[in-house]
Amino acid sequence: MDETAYAKLNLALHVRAREPDGYHRIETLFAFCEDGDGLSVAEADELALSVTGPFASALQGESDNLVTRAATALRQRFGVRAGAALTLDKQLPIASGIGGGSADAAAALRLLDRWWQLNAPEAVLNEIAGSLGADVPACLVSETARGEGRGDRLTRVDFSVGGTPALLVNPGVAVPTSAVFRAWDGVDRGPLPAGSLAGARNDLEAPALTIAPVIRDVVESLARISGVSLVRMSGSGATCFALFADEPSRDLARRAIAAEHPLWWQLATRLR
Repeated sequence: MDETAYAKLNLALHVRAREPDGYHRIETLFAFCEDGDGLSVAEADELALSVTGPFASALQGESDNLVTRAATALRQRFGVRAGAALTLDKQLPIASGIGGGSADAAAALRLLDRWWQLNAPEAVLNEIAGSLGADVPACLVSETARGEGRGDRLTRVDFSVGGTPALLVNPGVAVPTSAVFRAWDGVDRGPLPAGSLAGARNDLEAPALTIAPVIRDVVESLARISGVSLVRMSGSGATCFALFADEPSRDLARRAIAAEHPLWWQLATRLR
């Protein structure tokens, strides 16, 4: 049995305040790609996780992977005695602003709910997701939604982006989310508009640039290409994305970026 851990994009991300507990109050518009990491499960007496794929080495020896944490939490909540042999095909870069571990954890919850035939209530799965990280509830749903609070208070929006061609580009630099939030200047630049991306932005782009200046090169390389309707950094970086009116324009952009920057990671996909 298989499940996709859909890559997450922040079409906009407004940071409104730094809370006393150290977390930040944000307003964001989540969207999800059709592609991402892959997760599969097979029979086993105990819980086990193996990792394959081009970014597997970054997770080798990790004893507290979010996938195993999600599986353990679900198993304990429902008193499951069966095990599960999980295989994570790690196609997305680590610490790259597109969901990563959060999407993997959410995929584990969806997959094991089916595998163990739990039919878990949505509220229970969402509660477990929230205990694993601020982005996990959004990744659990993997649909376009507005996120508030830490990003875990979700509202579905009438903002149709399904089928939109997208190109994701990462310059090969891991950017820790916590470091980017610490570098935010604390200035509230205003709320996220409702129902439109006009006037929207990513407030984490400026602090991310202080950590990984190459992000500017990615944004500028994407913005120079014709047919682009939106270019932005996702999350806390360093992955940036461009949205296109059609797939030929996206594919032309992919080839141009590959020729100019052959070492940059790319994913040509569409939004769900």
